[in-house]
Amino acid sequence: MDVPEAAAACSRVVDEVGGAVVADREFLDRVTLGILARGHVLLEDVPGTGKTLSARSFATALGLAFSRVQFTPDLLPSDVTGTNVFDESDGSFSFSPGPIFANVVLADEINRAPPKTQAALLEAMEEGQVTVDGETHALPSPFYVIATQNPVESEGAFPLPEAQLDRFTIKTSIGYPDDDGEVELLRRRAGRAAQSPTVDRVLDPDAVGDLREVPETVRVDEDLLGYMASLARATREDRRVEVGVSPRGTQRLFETTRAAAVIAGRTFVTPDDVKRVAEPTLAHRLVLTPDAAVNDVDKRDVIADVLGRIAVPTVETPETGAD
Repeated sequence: MDVPEAAAACSRVVDEVGGAVVADREFLDRVTLGILARGHVLLEDVPGTGKTLSARSFATALGLAFSRVQFTPDLLPSDVTGTNVFDESDGSFSFSPGPIFANVVLADEINRAPPKTQAALLEAMEEGQVTVDGETHALPSPFYVIATQNPVESEGAFPLPEAQLDRFTIKTSIGYPDDDGEVELLRRRAGRAAQSPTVDRVLDPDAVGDLREVPETVRVDEDLLGYMASLARATREDRRVEVGVSPRGTQRLFETTRAAAVIAGRTFVTPDDVKRVAEPTLAHRLVLTPDAAVNDVDKRDVIADVLGRIAVPTVETPETGAD
C-alpha cells in the first residue's frame, strides 16, 4: 500500500464512522492518527457525547476484533489481563485470556478504576504483551486501545497516573455538537428502529497492518527533526511546567506527524503537520507546577505558547521546492 492508497483508505474509514457518530472531521482524523501511528487514543469528555460509540464504530469499520472493558472501582488487574485457572481433572493450570486479548480494546471510563488496575494496561500498551504469574502472553496484532474517561472533576473518577497518560499517543475530545449537529443526531435517530447506528466494515486486519506500515515511508527533513526536539525541550523549560514532554513523547510527535502527512496524501512532512498534531500529542504529557494548577493553566495553552516561540524551519518540498 502506498501513500495515496493509504490516504484513500483512511478517508473511507472516517466517512463510514462519520455516518454513525456526529462529530467534526478533526476529531475523527485525530482518532485515525492514533491508528496510523501505532499508538493508543484517550477520549475525554462528559458522559453522553458519543465516546463509546466512536470507539466501537472505528473497530467495526477497521474490521478488527473488538472487546470492551467497563472500568469500575472494584475491577481487578486480572479482570483485564486474564488469569491462570486450575483444572481439577489433571491438577494443572491453564491461562484464561482476559478481554484485553482483542485487536481493538475499549477501556471504557478508565479513570473510574483505581490506579493499580489502570497500571495493568501499561505493559500491554507499550509492549503488546501481558505477564501473568511470570508467564508472558503476546497480544493480537494489531493491538489498539481506545480509552474513554470523564473529566477528573466528575464524581468517582481517579486521575490517571503520568506514566499511564504518557502511553497514549493522542488525547482528544468530541465536545458537544453544534445546533445543526444536534438536529442531525435527532434526524438520524428518527430514521432507524435501533438505538445505536450501524457501521459497515471498510478494511480487514491485513489491510490495517499494511496501512500502519505506510507512515514509515514518509520523509522527514533534518530541520523538522530539530524543530520537534526544540518543541519538546521548550516544554521542559517553561516556568509553568514541572515535568515536560518525555523523550517518548518526542518520538510520538514524530510518529503522528508522519501519520498526518499520510492522511493528507503526502509523502513528506511539513511544519504545518507538526503544528496540527502538537497539541493532541503533547499537551496531556505535561505535569504543571502547583501554582499553575491552582491558577487553572490549560496545558493546551502551554503548547500553543511553545509553538509561538519556536522558530518554524523552512523545508524543501517536492511540489514547491520550499515550504
